Formats: sequence, C-alpha cells, structure tokens
Amino acid sequence: MKFIDNKGITDPMVNLAIEEYILENFGEKDTYLLFYINKPSIIIGRNQNTIEEINTDYIDEKGIKVVRRLSGGGAVYHDEQNLNFSFITKDDGESFQNFAKFLKPIIKVLNNMGVPAELQGRNDVAVNGRKISGNAMFSTKGRMFSHGTLMLDSEVEELTRALKVKKEKIESKGIKSIRSRVATISEFLEEKISMEEFKETILKNVFEVDDVKDVPQYELTEEDWERIYEISENRYQKWEWNYGKSPSYNAQESHKFPAGLVDVRLDVQKGIIKNCKIYGDFFGVGDVKELEEKLVGIRHERQAIEDALKEIEVPHYLGKISREEFLSLLY
Repeated sequence: MKFIDNKGITDPMVNLAIEEYILENFGEKDTYLLFYINKPSIIIGRNQNTIEEINTDYIDEKGIKVVRRLSGGGAVYHDEQNLNFSFITKDDGESFQNFAKFLKPIIKVLNNMGVPAELQGRNDVAVNGRKISGNAMFSTKGRMFSHGTLMLDSEVEELTRALKVKKEKIESKGIKSIRSRVATISEFLEEKISMEEFKETILKNVFEVDDVKDVPQYELTEEDWERIYEISENRYQKWEWNYGKSPSYNAQESHKFPAGLVDVRLDVQKGIIKNCKIYGDFFGVGDVKELEEKLVGIRHERQAIEDALKEIEVPHYLGKISREEFLSLLY
C-alpha cells in the first residue's frame, strides 16, 4: 500500500477529482490511501436529489459548496476539522460492500488513541452509539474505493444547519436531536490533538512505521495534476453534475402572505423546471399563466430564477406580493 499526498488542497471539486483519477488509473496491483480535507461543503451521494438534501438559504448565505460524489449513500457535511480517507484498490469480487475490511485499521487506530470506536450497522463507525464516521463505496472497471469521514472536531451545529434531515432518520428535526446521535472524536480524547497530529497518528499506525517519513508514497506528477484538473472542470465544477443529475421531482410550496395565499407547484427534470402552476387567492391584474411560462425551461436554482424574474413585475400578477416573497417559495 502507498500513501498519496493531496498537497493540502481543500477544494472538494479538486479533491473528488483526485480520488476519481487515482481510481481510474491505479489500484490494479497495489492499494492506495488518500487523505483530503475540504473547506465547508456538502457532499451529495450519487443518487440523491440535491435540493431535497440541503438548506439552500443557509448554504447560499455561508457560501458553502455543494458537490456530488461518485459513491452512493447520504449527504455529508465537511469542514477543516473533518478528515476524509479513501482506500483505492482492486475490486477482487469480495471487497465491495465489505466495509469492515477497510474500517478495521481505522478503528484499531482510534482504539489505540483511547477512543472506544466500533463498527455500527453496515457502514458507520460510532462511539457509544454516536456516529463519528460515515462511509461509502464505488466500483468501476475492476477497481474500487472505500472512503469515509473522520470527524475530529467538526462543527456539528453547522452540519445541522446546512443539511435537511429527513423525518425517517430523526423524528425531531431540532439541532439537539442530531447533536445527540453525532459526535466528534475530540470528545473522547483525554487531550485534544491537531489535525496534523491526527493524520500522522493514522499513517504511522496503518503503515506500521515509527516515522511518517517512512510511509511509502506515490508522488503525483505534473501530468497527473493536469488530468485531475480536467476531471474537476468537466465533472465536479459542473452544475449539470452537482444539481442536474438529481432524479426528477415535484416541488410544492405555499404560504399565506398578508396579500393572499400563494401555492406554487413545480415539475423538475434534470434540474430544469418543465412545468409550473401557481394557485392561490391573491388579487392580480395579469394572467398568472404568463408568470408560469417565464419559469419553464430554467434551472431550479436561485440565481437562474432571480434572473428570470428580474424584469417581471410580480405584483402585476400576484397583487401586493413582492418579487422577493414569490422567490422565497420557488427556492
């Protein structure tokens, strides 16, 4: 096994491209371990509907990046106090779905640090029932990766604000209930350690060396980096991948404003609004069908909707309901 250094990059759109590049080009004969840390971002599972998973107002306010990954599973929040690890190897027909195989060395390191971590369910690592690591896998063309999070000292409160939590997962949607089922590794350490110390501890234990300088490495070449940035540009920086890959969905939102009730219903396919219907008891002069038609064919994202409504006198159609109030229902 060899370690690959990502040179301290914290852009998730580049880090996911590094992982994909290694998967496509390495792993047939050897196993590689990649670490990466992302600045505040939400990483969406391959098959998820992005809009349903995120708190759009909060991520827009905070400038949090939203990026879809190759692997399935649920949406996760990353920040600078979360270490992502990825084992990239040959798909030997027995390793895919075998999370225990890849998590065993990680759990051993945590146990050696005094953290009583254990595998929970299919793909989580937990301490006393509280999750400190979520994991996912992806396989293609005889290669695979098993990657996961290690929340050393992540801002769990930020996680609760950035993600929408489904009722099926947590009956109460409050921050307190999420905080009770998620933990950081630091909570179980006698003394807090830095992220750099944490990374070194894992490397020394996984590779069974006394000094990180003795960890076998593969150094990414200039050509490797060129191809990595191509992948980043062509996939992870694309709205079509991060949002447009979402399954088709119907969105409905209504609100009783002082000037009347407005009920908006959208049919969205590949991130594009294909149909829009507006109902309500508002008093407008114009035919609301004209307003509906202005929204058909545009992306279901805030900026695209704002641009579509920029020259539209919304009160002409909805009475004393402003453009901003109407926008709040659409995204």
